[in-house]
Amino acid sequence: MSLFKYTLTIFLSLYLPFSYGQSTSIAVAANMKDAFTEIYSAFKATGKPDLRVVYGSSGNFTTQIMNGAPFSLFISADEYFPLELYKNGKTLNEGKVYAIGKIAIIAKNSSGIKLVNEKTELLKAIVKANKVAIAKPELAPYGKAAIEYMKAAGLWDLAKDKLVYGDNIGVATMFVSTGAADIGFTALSLAQSPELAKETNYLVVNDTLYAQINQRMVLIKGAPQEAINLYEYIQTIKAKDILLKYGYNVPR
Repeated sequence: MSLFKYTLTIFLSLYLPFSYGQSTSIAVAANMKDAFTEIYSAFKATGKPDLRVVYGSSGNFTTQIMNGAPFSLFISADEYFPLELYKNGKTLNEGKVYAIGKIAIIAKNSSGIKLVNEKTELLKAIVKANKVAIAKPELAPYGKAAIEYMKAAGLWDLAKDKLVYGDNIGVATMFVSTGAADIGFTALSLAQSPELAKETNYLVVNDTLYAQINQRMVLIKGAPQEAINLYEYIQTIKAKDILLKYGYNVPR
């Protein structure tokens, strides 16, 4: 698959509308797209039925569920949004932390920027970049973490006036892959994508400079058995091994 087709696939999966009436609907944070695709394939291989999978920002999904959107399982990029749904009586329980995420900086190779893990080099990269892409911090936990990191690492003053915001981390990543931004902050799981690696380079940032990203999933009240089955499958060793492969840490 070409980078253009990969980017187009991300865009369509994040923005095409879907019919609520088709099948059981699952809301999945955009940072999980590559990892969840593999988990879902392994889940279906056990003989389970098709589910409707929708990718987007955790904040937007929370608002939609609060307003009655019929999702059965919410696989979030953080803990805050699922626990807000729990506090508002929308979920069966508090759910489970299924992964611990990491952020990375990604740069378009054609920009001439090579990311190096030194503050002076990162400052040079930001100066050289036309734009710096991040996910909207009010909607996407990875965007919030990116801002925390930039402030702690002393990069914020140079970067703040170059920021462009995607509704979720998948869109922010797409900004870099298409060249709309020379560099950006994304999830490590997305930065490692073989398709993106052909055109970009990435750097895993110091994870002590932002709050740990505990990713929680919750079942929505009234969830059918097929959603419960997926929820349970994500807690299996097989699913955890997939998450580890994509750069996440997992609870044991």
